[in-house]
Amino acid sequence: MNSAVETLRREFGGDIIEPGDAEYAATSGSILAPGSPAYVVRPGSVADVQAAVRFAADTGLELSVRGGGHAFAGFGTNDDGVVIDLGKLAAVEVIDKDRHLVRIGGGATWGQVTAALAPHSLAISSGDTRSVGVGGLTLSGGLGWKVRKYGLALDNVVAAEVVTADGDVVRATAEENPELFWALRGGGGNFGIVTAFEFAAHLTTDVFHGKIAFPAAEAAEVLQGWADYLRTAPEELTSIVNFANPFLGGPNAPVDVVVAFDSDDADRAAEALDPIRRLGTVIADDVVLKPYADVLEDGAVPPPGIQLVTRSAFADKESVPDVLRILAEVGASEHPPVISVRSVGGAVSRVPDDATAYAHRQAELMFVTTTIGPAPVIEAGRPALEAIWARLAPHATGAYANFLASATEDDVAAVYPAETYERLAAVKREYDPGNLFTRNHNVRP
Repeated sequence: MNSAVETLRREFGGDIIEPGDAEYAATSGSILAPGSPAYVVRPGSVADVQAAVRFAADTGLELSVRGGGHAFAGFGTNDDGVVIDLGKLAAVEVIDKDRHLVRIGGGATWGQVTAALAPHSLAISSGDTRSVGVGGLTLSGGLGWKVRKYGLALDNVVAAEVVTADGDVVRATAEENPELFWALRGGGGNFGIVTAFEFAAHLTTDVFHGKIAFPAAEAAEVLQGWADYLRTAPEELTSIVNFANPFLGGPNAPVDVVVAFDSDDADRAAEALDPIRRLGTVIADDVVLKPYADVLEDGAVPPPGIQLVTRSAFADKESVPDVLRILAEVGASEHPPVISVRSVGGAVSRVPDDATAYAHRQAELMFVTTTIGPAPVIEAGRPALEAIWARLAPHATGAYANFLASATEDDVAAVYPAETYERLAAVKREYDPGNLFTRNHNVRP
């Protein structure tokens, strides 16, 4: 161990933070999980990442890789292991103006990306939170405010620079290491550390964004009408329905239909949004034209001791009515979880099912429940939560890795259907045969 540490100190040009150091308390945990790693290392270069990976492999210490640090399952930290924090590798550069190609460091956040691209009138379909990391979100999906028009974040990746488990640097594209490229787009952090992505961005205008709110009593009708409309709505329209928020009244909380219309044409926006306004009794409507960068929200940091337990699944067209009926009933019950339902379809569903490791192309909706509170409250509410998901199970398929607070074998099987998993395992055997990268929804080699 001592010799490995000495080698790291000699080869590593970034920061090495250990227990007792001034910065340790601020860097040991991730945003949603506490941790007490033996080392937090912050690389300043790709060579530093290579040195850190070799150090973790040589010592046998558990390895976590941190981008934005938002993983609900706490993948960005550990106890007594090594955390590689990529925050310094956050450069955003337009490398081909004609083709709108953008190179983004593996430690960048989506807020940094949207701010850097705004002066170029460019955007990338991404998540909905500024502080979320580009790497974590992209490698497992990327459902954001342009998803129905431009697909998942991972659908817009054209190349990746990857440090593998043996410390080598490889490039993955459709032509170069194509199986690795396939696996990276949906297979999470199983295959190495992506130190840089190349994305195909698109020209963007300002967009219409905001929420149209309805009374809680109208949840069932609004949800069904919303889902029916999204099947034929313009693909410029992406939408999320949030309800049963305990901080806004729980079962009496308004039903917030949040919308993003990807155009600055007011007439087209009104034509696309008015059918939603006609779904029920509108009690609030704050949809306005704003820069795309302003659509993303600031990520909330829970107070110490507060946990978020998030669980997700998909619904195909046939299952939508049953799923929405159950969710509406749950939302009206006493002490419901926070419920969110996201529209998918559009550009996502036009990508062949086997083109990437993201395996849920034909889903119409992705739905999420989140329970929030201190550990005793979470534990006390677990039986009720399990009962909710038992009702949903016959109508639900899969799971979205980015909205899972656990990483059990059942979770992994939900994220990766058997055929996808087998192909991922073959890639894992080639690039990480010793399973160094385990802090993820793990695919065993």
